[in-house]
Amino acid sequence: MNYLIGDLQGCCDAFERLLATLDFSPSRDRIFLLGDLVNRGPCSLKVLERLAGFGDAATCLLGNHDLHLLAVAHGVRRAHRSDTLDEILASPRRDHWLTWLRQQRLAVHAHGWLMVHAGVAPQWSAEQTLALAAEVEALLRDADLPAFLQVMFGNDPARWDDTLQGPDRWRFTINVLTRIRFCEADGTLDFKLKEGADTAPPHLMPWFDVPGRRTADTPIAFGHWSTLGPMDRPDLLALDTGCVWGGRLTAARVDGGRRDLISVACPPAMALM
Repeated sequence: MNYLIGDLQGCCDAFERLLATLDFSPSRDRIFLLGDLVNRGPCSLKVLERLAGFGDAATCLLGNHDLHLLAVAHGVRRAHRSDTLDEILASPRRDHWLTWLRQQRLAVHAHGWLMVHAGVAPQWSAEQTLALAAEVEALLRDADLPAFLQVMFGNDPARWDDTLQGPDRWRFTINVLTRIRFCEADGTLDFKLKEGADTAPPHLMPWFDVPGRRTADTPIAFGHWSTLGPMDRPDLLALDTGCVWGGRLTAARVDGGRRDLISVACPPAMALM
């Protein structure tokens, strides 16, 4: 069986309950984690240990919280008050876990689904999405990671142009794959609005509703947007159902044209506000 799973954010107990509900076996099944593996939940280190222990049975995408961990670890960003990353940063195996994280993906196409953490720029094809993700993945694995992290964060440029190069190209790619929610009709990104789709002013729309989106015929699975709520359409799966906020942790079984959503409750005690 193949399962796509929404944002864990350090909620390892809920993850264990979901795996038990799925009757998951790493010798038989594959899981695809859609990013934000760590942070804000209580057991970020335990999540990394569990995922790494599955070997090739688990494919993990990087989300904005995972990239934030790398930046904090390398002194590029300060930790936030709501961060729960200290156990990883203080671990005797800190370097091992940071190196493991750097080997993970930003976009994957498997079992008929293009998988990303947050979304896809309306101007990108599926092939271009994977190629741009691969560019940034290579930089994350490079020996000069601190230099890359120094130019990785920021909101500009806000719109894709095929002539973008260097830091502007990489930053836009990261922002789309790990942060995008709303766009203008021309694909200009908006980072201020974080609520549900029905809260958008007239000039903004969810990235997947932008007219002429080049991936409209490509099924896409994503997380990141807990206030959107679960979405189960033939072309879209939104799987961040707010586990860390006391919501649910959700998996989608995708096999042979069949799709089932399975979720487990996350007790309010696990919601670290």
